[in-house]
Amino acid sequence: MAVKIRLKRLGSKKRPFYRIVAMDARTPRDGQSLQIIGTYNPTKEPAELNVDEERALYWLGVGAEPSDTARSLLSKKGVMEKFHQQKLAKKSTEAAE
Repeated sequence: MAVKIRLKRLGSKKRPFYRIVAMDARTPRDGQSLQIIGTYNPTKEPAELNVDEERALYWLGVGAEPSDTARSLLSKKGVMEKFHQQKLAKKSTEAAE
């Protein structure tokens, strides 16, 4: 199963609210998600962004691909940088063995 990290739209007309979720790539945008990773509210000033870093790093670690928007939001929270640091650290320990 190909897992994607992407946004799931909630809220009423012209008042969007998003959940950052891990879901099967084949499911519809507002379909059933595997896990909620965070929330994003663009209507607040400044935009409100909450991310569970531990869960996001887990899903990235098992091969979930973030959408372009999800990648941008995770980068703002510093999750992508932590993921790349973990990846480099793992490679360097494997090379040392």
